[in-house]
Amino acid sequence: MSRRTSIHIAGFAHANPVPVASRIDRHVYSGVLTGRDPETKAFPADLDTQMANVFDRVRELMTAAGGTTDDIIKLTFWLADYRDRDALNRQWLAMFPDPDDSPARQAMSAQLDNGALVQCDLVAILPEAYPAP
Repeated sequence: MSRRTSIHIAGFAHANPVPVASRIDRHVYSGVLTGRDPETKAFPADLDTQMANVFDRVRELMTAAGGTTDDIIKLTFWLADYRDRDALNRQWLAMFPDPDDSPARQAMSAQLDNGALVQCDLVAILPEAYPAP
């Protein structure tokens, strides 16, 4: 039996044959999480809505992995407009209000396609008490 577990979340999947994330033991690494609307599969026109969708996927992914957002150690964001971080910061502070208890974060400029304004991936380490999903 493999130590690796593929993680899937309802309403979100990649176009390619890969899971949303993968877990080995306590370690979780995601693929790209986007701001697509989970029902229509379209990208909303504005960054605020796409960013809210991304943070919703982060929560859903962590639940599916058997953890919580408290287990995230790093998030990386790719932004179509690198300097426009207001929407990111609003969602970030809602999820991680304590500056002494937040994961590392990196934001980079990216040329995104199909209407995407933001993409994200994450790394998490689950507590030993969490069983495999």
